[in-house]
Amino acid sequence: MDLAADTLKLLADGTRLRIIWTLLHGEHSVNELAAHLGAKPAGVSQHLAKLRLSRLVTVRREGNRVYYAAESPHVRRLAEEALFHGDHLAAGPAAIGRDASTHSDVDARALTTVKEAKRARAR
Repeated sequence: MDLAADTLKLLADGTRLRIIWTLLHGEHSVNELAAHLGAKPAGVSQHLAKLRLSRLVTVRREGNRVYYAAESPHVRRLAEEALFHGDHLAAGPAAIGRDASTHSDVDARALTTVKEAKRARAR
């Protein structure tokens, strides 16, 4: 229970969750992550150190460069479920009472709708 709670505490930080989400879509260096997140490399590096020590991310060295990745299916599922749940809550009170067996299909559609809305706003 304590290890599970520690993992959830690490993912409870918005910056670390964004780092994990980015790394689930491919490996990145600290500078690439910092640029993607609009953060300072030193801060990203500190978050990555915590994630690495807890084995939520992996490290690959190539010469002087260090690349991070989040390849665990467990980490992917935790991040996806947290983000789906956030979208579920953002959908409002009517969505909260739905039958749990329909959540994955409905939440996947909701996430697609949210992504489409974000793309439309960006245009």
